[in-house]
Amino acid sequence: MAAVRTLLDIGGGAAVAVPRRLRFREPASPSLGGSSALPLRRPSSVPSLAPPCLLCGVGGSSARRLPPRRRTRQGKQSLWDLQRDTLLLYFLNVIFNILNKKIFDYFPYPYFVSVSHLLVGVLYCLVGWSFGLPKRAPVNSTVLKLLFPVAVCHAIGHVTSTVSFAAVAVSFAHTIKALEPFFNAAASQFILGQQVPLTLWLSLAPVVIGVSMASLTELSFNWTGFVNAMISNISFTLRSVYSKKAMTDMDSTNLYAYISIIALLVCIPPAIIIEGPQLMQHGFKDAIAKVGLAKLVSNLLVVGVFYHLYNQVATNTLERVTPLTHAVGNVLKRVFVIGFSIIAFGNKITTQTGIGTCIAIAGVALYSFIKAKIEEDKTQLKSA
Repeated sequence: MAAVRTLLDIGGGAAVAVPRRLRFREPASPSLGGSSALPLRRPSSVPSLAPPCLLCGVGGSSARRLPPRRRTRQGKQSLWDLQRDTLLLYFLNVIFNILNKKIFDYFPYPYFVSVSHLLVGVLYCLVGWSFGLPKRAPVNSTVLKLLFPVAVCHAIGHVTSTVSFAAVAVSFAHTIKALEPFFNAAASQFILGQQVPLTLWLSLAPVVIGVSMASLTELSFNWTGFVNAMISNISFTLRSVYSKKAMTDMDSTNLYAYISIIALLVCIPPAIIIEGPQLMQHGFKDAIAKVGLAKLVSNLLVVGVFYHLYNQVATNTLERVTPLTHAVGNVLKRVFVIGFSIIAFGNKITTQTGIGTCIAIAGVALYSFIKAKIEEDKTQLKSA
């Protein structure tokens, strides 16, 4: 299952007694936006209580001491698990983006599609809970109050990402979402009151310039896609801000399950209000006439599963890597999605759009590397 800086690990027992901050890496959007996951860092002194990942078999307690030879074998196995999960992460994200975009060819209702993503994820969580994989963590009103603003921002970010992907080319939407680090830096500086180094601000200049260049000559450009992608960036940034203010000892699997449930409840009313009348009048009928009821339902189900599994594997993977490795992974993921979407859909792009996209991605890479280095330096100073 997933979790929400990015919204992405499978975990079990919620009885870790040390409170941890919800930490977002990059959104998932799906995933989108989005998506993202909720990688939570466990204190190094606390053993992991998570059972193996349902999908990857990764997880479980690593606290017991092993003989040197066995530790070496375990290290090699962990490296292999990480490499496998990273490749799986890219695969799930690329497939999700491609299949999700294809649905809009015959079912152009992004609000309803967003609801279906979350609904499938919630059903996945409920089935897991029913089999004790993982055991459902108890929740009270205090925890729900902490999670509610995070879930609302997650819901808004996910819906607006989906609207953007429906309106413009997937490659262009991801190029716009490359601006998210800019909003993160602004939130850190002006909302959280954390001083952002000048080097980080300067590294964001290529991102802004690149996105501007790509937008000016993008063939699929329209304001609906652009504005919704920008709203998604802001929403995921606010999600990160609220997550830093929330404290919980719940494992990431249960945490993301509860956030998905709240987000689903938040998304249903606007979907009914905005798209409900059209869907009842002709939306469902038109889609069924084009592809049939069975294919419509199965496609929505499959895309929802890919969305949820992507977030789950992303959480699993990102919780086990250094900030620098995470930075590299995020940049490569965006390159993979943009590249494969252009190939899959045969999108025509102008030379200026291509150059702008490359500049924006390079800027994201530079920003990520500098930020990762700063975080590592801070960690080393604290441990010294």
